[in-house]
Amino acid sequence: MSKTPATQVRSFRLEAPVARVFPLFTALGERAWAQGWEPELLSGREERGSVFRTTHGGRETTWIVVAYLPSEGHVSYARLAQGSSMGLVDVQCSAAAGGGTKVSVRYTLTGLNAQGQKFVNEFLDAGHYSRMIEEWRAAISQALGVRAG
Repeated sequence: MSKTPATQVRSFRLEAPVARVFPLFTALGERAWAQGWEPELLSGREERGSVFRTTHGGRETTWIVVAYLPSEGHVSYARLAQGSSMGLVDVQCSAAAGGGTKVSVRYTLTGLNAQGQKFVNEFLDAGHYSRMIEEWRAAISQALGVRAG
């Protein structure tokens, strides 16, 4: 019997409106803030069904856009890290109370083998995930040209 996929979710606030923040969570938009992020578009751009590939930390990952709903501030990706893990990444941007944008990021992953499960366990460790999301917040704030907090 298979086990439940592992998941983590964290939220953060940015001092910019949703219309400025949401595009930063597309394949090409992440280049503005994610160091080393160089997606290779294989089909489409942002729309559902678009496919792109990245290489990060020596690992090739193929991504497919599962949902792209800018009017709702929602984008979702399925990802396959070759020989390691696969799963989903969900990003939700919404207007924050008092202004700005609340961003929620959920990763749901399954290891494909023992090495992949080790990666999933380490990546989704609560401390690691929290630090990663804080790094995202700081990098995105910098890209937006706003005070990082």
